[in-house]
Amino acid sequence: MDEYSEPDTTATEREFRVVVVGAGLAGLAAAVKLERAGVTDFVVLEKSDRVGGTWRDNTYPGCGVDIPAPLYSFSFNPNPAWEHNFAGQPEILAYIEDTVEKFGLARYLRMKTELVEAAWSDERRRWILDTGQGVYVAQYVIFAAGPITEPSIPAIEGIDEFEGEVFHSARWNHDVDLTGKKVAVVGTGASAVQFVPEIQPDVEQLILFQRTASWVVPRMNIAFPSSVRSGFRKAPVTQRGLRSVTDTILRSLSAVMRHERAARMLNPIGHAWLALQVRDPKLRADLTPDFTLGCKRLLLSNDYLPALTRPNVELIPHALAGVEKRHVIGADGTRREADVIIFGTGFDVSHPPIARRIRGRDGTILAQRWAVSPEAYLATTAPQIPNAFVMLGPNILVYNSFLGLAEAQLDYVTDALARCEKDGVEVFEVREEPFRTFNDKLQKSLAHTVFNNGGCSSYYLDAQGRNFTAWPWSTGSLRRRLSHFDIDNYRTESYRTDSTQAH
Repeated sequence: MDEYSEPDTTATEREFRVVVVGAGLAGLAAAVKLERAGVTDFVVLEKSDRVGGTWRDNTYPGCGVDIPAPLYSFSFNPNPAWEHNFAGQPEILAYIEDTVEKFGLARYLRMKTELVEAAWSDERRRWILDTGQGVYVAQYVIFAAGPITEPSIPAIEGIDEFEGEVFHSARWNHDVDLTGKKVAVVGTGASAVQFVPEIQPDVEQLILFQRTASWVVPRMNIAFPSSVRSGFRKAPVTQRGLRSVTDTILRSLSAVMRHERAARMLNPIGHAWLALQVRDPKLRADLTPDFTLGCKRLLLSNDYLPALTRPNVELIPHALAGVEKRHVIGADGTRREADVIIFGTGFDVSHPPIARRIRGRDGTILAQRWAVSPEAYLATTAPQIPNAFVMLGPNILVYNSFLGLAEAQLDYVTDALARCEKDGVEVFEVREEPFRTFNDKLQKSLAHTVFNNGGCSSYYLDAQGRNFTAWPWSTGSLRRRLSHFDIDNYRTESYRTDSTQAH
């Protein structure tokens, strides 16, 4: 692989047409899409010394994607070498690094360059990005840091006095040998479903704190034998066909989730899978959700539920309420001795960390504007944040590949840059009226979806019950709306002349 470019710390400012923040999947897709659109005056800032984002940081046992790999990959770089339908973290990270090398992206990367603050300057009509490696100036910024970057750890009384090891699944401590240990796992979400079956055979006892039961459905993890992989290489159309079929299936699932009554018809699948894998009626009752399938994130696993039936596993169907030295205490008062506590409690997606580092036109930090709930226009732009795009922003969730959605957003981004250049526009900012109209209509349309009306409390909803996560319409409609930049919904400023005017 080419050597990464190191920042020139002797210069006071480095100016580019575009700065991309984050070298995860979305940031690297931005680099390829920009270059293909003829934009080469850009850099990608990355706080770490390695690309990959969430696939670099999450290294827990069993970590993998829950979207089929042929779809969870760049459209411009299909990978015929996937060994299974669902790829694991090491394979995905290797694919990301291969993409950097294959497309020569290293020349755009500025590693170990963490964004401290990006502030819009009305005077200069540019973004001023303060980093640990100097100042960058950009006409446009693509914030591609992603919503799942900082682990969420609940406040637990006494946790600081715990005498054993404590870590979050997203910061897995590989120096801790779990063999023969009493391990308490807090949380039963997507990460826990993957690592619990991996560690269960090694530990002496596994105590699993489950605040709320979730639906688990089969993970169709089909192996791709060498003959199939060879076919993908020799006839790429076959893999494109598989990608298209997978996309159609997921789009159909998203259509079902838009109507709670339709989603309710899927409940028997969850019940049947649970009955097949858990024979004990008491344990099965504790693992049975009381809401419609799809209201919370679907969990895909073939071995999680069987792991919970093993003699060395105890399910406590309550939250972890407190810790006392070597003991963990459930909300029901249950006390158990533990050597290690592992939090599988996900991420605080309602407060994207990047928002704390964006200061808009009026001087307000975006996180303050989003303090109650994040809002954006087409999940991509926001008032008071001119010439900037947020990748995988609020209300973009559908049951599909986030990578495909990011690529759709990047079509919007590159079209915006081309349109502004063609029309002589130097600054654009979404107008308040279309922004508010869009979000009001979005919230109204979400009311009948399974996410809002399925009888659960999930991370899709903020503290007031407002859904800041899901897209209520079809995946196709999202892609269509992002296929072109609707400049009429933006306030624009032409390049300065003797008679500069804002429109």
